[in-house]
Amino acid sequence: MVRIVVVGAGIGGVPAAYELKARLGKGHEVTLVNASDYFQFVPSNPWVAVGTRTRDAITVPLRPHLEKKGIAFVAKAAAAVLPAQNTLQLVDGSTLEYDYLVLTTGPRLAFEEVPGAGPVDGHTHSICTTDHAERAHAAYQNFLHNPGPVIVGAMPGASCFGPAYEFAFILDADLRRRKLRHKVPITFVTSEPYIGHLGLGGVGDSKSMLESEFRNHDIKWVTNARTSRVEPGLLHTTELDGLGNPLRDHELPFRYAMMLPAFKGVDAVAGVEGLCNPRGFVLIDEHQRSRAYRNIFAAGVCVAIPPVEATPVATGAPKTGYMIETMVTAIVDNIAADLEGKEAKAKGTWNAICLADMGDSGAAFVALPQLPPRNVNWFRKGKWVHLAKVAFEKYFLHKVKAGTSEPIYEKYILKALGILRLEGTQLKDEKSEVR
Repeated sequence: MVRIVVVGAGIGGVPAAYELKARLGKGHEVTLVNASDYFQFVPSNPWVAVGTRTRDAITVPLRPHLEKKGIAFVAKAAAAVLPAQNTLQLVDGSTLEYDYLVLTTGPRLAFEEVPGAGPVDGHTHSICTTDHAERAHAAYQNFLHNPGPVIVGAMPGASCFGPAYEFAFILDADLRRRKLRHKVPITFVTSEPYIGHLGLGGVGDSKSMLESEFRNHDIKWVTNARTSRVEPGLLHTTELDGLGNPLRDHELPFRYAMMLPAFKGVDAVAGVEGLCNPRGFVLIDEHQRSRAYRNIFAAGVCVAIPPVEATPVATGAPKTGYMIETMVTAIVDNIAADLEGKEAKAKGTWNAICLADMGDSGAAFVALPQLPPRNVNWFRKGKWVHLAKVAFEKYFLHKVKAGTSEPIYEKYILKALGILRLEGTQLKDEKSEVR
């Protein structure tokens, strides 16, 4: 019996555990390790922060659903990866031995890189976790009694910009509904070189469309923003020009601020020699396998991906949900191949599909693949996206409860749109149809 341990129960880890168990069967042991005993649907956190969702609506207890599929579950945080011993050490001192390790840990939130940032010891809020979103919602309720300036955006080094745009528009819509928008100036402060860059060098016409939406919603912005510190009610940032030279300093007052932080690798992984880059992200080959340890694989936010392009203020490349799922499917195929004595060949397409809510409307982009040059580069907006985002939330939570990674109807609908998980899949399918 081969022992496979998956670390992290997010959008990558839960599908990885289900897909591994379904592919490898009862003859092999799959264990999922996570710091908490529940799955949280992170894309819904902007809604939690303004009160249109509750924790119970976007979380799922993991143990009963995993055990129903024959997957072991350990609700403890990982403390250290010990690759020389093929062992994972947990925070209580206990250990798990593995034959294959799959890292889907997500990031460590690097609030410390900007003094005064963060929801616990700082003066800004976050929607990166459901705990943070609940804290942001509590502060928002107090803010409504004494409204004033709001700052939304992303710190230097951030890579996940979509939720910041979502939150700005959702907040705007909620304030308009409450007839309070006229009392709340909103400024979007971002390390991106322009609005709509998204860490991707833009997608389709995202720059002009999002700039237009900001103007229509009276949202001001500061781009190329090198935010240096946050004081109570005051954010300090320097706006750079296109060459990286200081253009002007801004001291922006606020009564409420939500700034997404830069990410780093989690401590349990970052300290392993040869496993990660200097920021703690796992270095992988084209098959999602560690370059240093051949029985360690990684998917999701924890993997090292170079920036799409050099920017005056550091920006990272985001890892979107479907992109992560393509990584997971490649890992499962490659572990199965290794067990059969075959060479790892599967490569995730890293195709990106993103649905961003805008309160009463929404924006969607498709980037095939996520990193340019792309075969498809598409950006659209409309009320249908808002409805699609709501539907996707329900759909993904259903997948977690049902214990399936890619239901047959999802597979064929996306295939019909030309959106595939693995490179070469289309070619294989066409050849089989010819035969």
